[in-house]
Amino acid sequence: MAQLWRQMTLRRGKRRSWGGLFRVSRPQKSKRFRADAVDCSRFTPDSAHNWDLEEMLNSIRDCFVTGKWEEGQDAATLLKEDEELYGDFEDLETGQIHKTKAGDQAEDNENDEDDDDEEESLVKVVEDVTLKTKRLEKKQRLKERFDTEYDDGDATYFDDLKEELQKQAELNRAEFQDVDDETRVQYEGFRPGMYVRIEIPSLPCEFVTNFDPHYPIILGGLASAEGNVGYLQMRLKKHRWYNRILKTRDPLILSLGWRRFQTIPLYHIEDHNGRHRLLKYTPQHMHCGASIWGPVTPQGTGFLALQTVAGIKANFRIAATGVVLDLDKSVTVVKKLKLIGYPYKIFKNTSFIKGMFNTVLEVAKFEGASIRTVSGVRGQIKKALSTPAGAYRATFEDRLLMSDVVFLRSWFPVTVPQLYNPVTSLLLPVSQKDGWAGMRTLGQLKHDLGIRNKPNTDSLYKPVVRAPRHFNRLHIPKELQKALPFKSKLKQQQPKGKTPRDLQRPTVIREPHEKKVAALLNALSQVHHHKRKKAHTAQHAKHKEFLQEKGKQEEAKLKRQKEARKKLYKTMGQTDQKNQRSSLKGGPKDD
Repeated sequence: MAQLWRQMTLRRGKRRSWGGLFRVSRPQKSKRFRADAVDCSRFTPDSAHNWDLEEMLNSIRDCFVTGKWEEGQDAATLLKEDEELYGDFEDLETGQIHKTKAGDQAEDNENDEDDDDEEESLVKVVEDVTLKTKRLEKKQRLKERFDTEYDDGDATYFDDLKEELQKQAELNRAEFQDVDDETRVQYEGFRPGMYVRIEIPSLPCEFVTNFDPHYPIILGGLASAEGNVGYLQMRLKKHRWYNRILKTRDPLILSLGWRRFQTIPLYHIEDHNGRHRLLKYTPQHMHCGASIWGPVTPQGTGFLALQTVAGIKANFRIAATGVVLDLDKSVTVVKKLKLIGYPYKIFKNTSFIKGMFNTVLEVAKFEGASIRTVSGVRGQIKKALSTPAGAYRATFEDRLLMSDVVFLRSWFPVTVPQLYNPVTSLLLPVSQKDGWAGMRTLGQLKHDLGIRNKPNTDSLYKPVVRAPRHFNRLHIPKELQKALPFKSKLKQQQPKGKTPRDLQRPTVIREPHEKKVAALLNALSQVHHHKRKKAHTAQHAKHKEFLQEKGKQEEAKLKRQKEARKKLYKTMGQTDQKNQRSSLKGGPKDD
């Protein structure tokens, strides 16, 4: 485009030259030409290819739809195949039949069939057969691809391994088909479904003498390390249908792997700081940890726990279920232990505590430990004292009282009981196979022996006896006492002492006549008081009637005033309305 513009500009310049030698310069047009010219400082992408050449055009001609494509890849052919693949269809809602171009073309060909030559009809039949064959092949390929994607889409490693084993078994069956069983067993071992005879050494004689065919026996194998016994860490949960919670140190019968054995578990839970805290009972609806002494079992092996296997009970339930987590002896289960002491000498922030330890050595082990009072004052153990034994010096945040109780929270490691008792029910006689009973729980032992628990005296309710507290006398400064009102001032009256004997008045003994006079005066005073009381009551009733009458008069007065106000306001309103109407109509004009 730039070259064409340049040629046109040169032609115009030649026409405007003087005598073919000189040309009039046009500075404005030259600036416009420079603005529209090609920037020579930039790389032109088209400079490497000259698209005016026929060879360059032929090299990219087949990249477009109008070019020549391979057989079966042409756009027209593909569109035609799609139309033939789907064909005509009918709209079920309207009942209208839609026909494709191929269908219309077929109808046109049928209408014009009489006019065509026989050779053209034969060629068309051949082409239709070829297209139909290609279409069927394409459908077959699509079906095979669909089957491979969706039939084998959910295949897992186990399925592949099973298929591989099946192929190997078929190969072995075909290879050893004509070989006798003895030679075949030497090469591929015992095949599934064969009857074999097994010799087991060191088997108790009771297993043979008390054998019962009603109890089938399953033989299994153990790994080399599974014959040892050690500590196991498990995750356990009480079964939802078991009617009681499980208690720590109560024996349980576990069905773990190929073994059934009885052991003593310790239930614990892991805190946020990694501490395994001992639990007295299993949680109701939550998992907890369990540490046992039992056979070494691979991690992830599930188990179920039973309380007893003796007898047939209608309310039989599985006690717990769980899984093996780890084979670790380093896990330490700890139990909370609170040590309590009492202060016997108190200074400012220092106190001497006794009753928490028994010896100086015990205090030395806990030097620097944090302690606390029931009221929340924190402190620290500093040094042991020589006397009394087990006493120590401690510092606190605030001054203590003699009534404070100091306690130390510590954690005591608990050892897992080493009990592994295999269930030997198959060695019992036939009549006793359902009666195997191992170690009994503490509750069962007490029930069988008739032992009742003695109540703990500290757990019984006792009457609270509080000593009367005597508070110190309130001290108020004299300046503050002067500023207080009289009713708030302290009334400090001195206790009256004994009257001296010389100031005591002698007792007067009246004569009979004086007694009669005093009795008469007393009777007259009683009559006078009675009359005054009666007159006061009458006056009060009269005053009450007066008040009631006065109230009625006030009500009547208020009612009359209210009626008068209503009449007054009504008259005033009528007057205002009359004035407004007269003002709207217009009054007489002034002369």
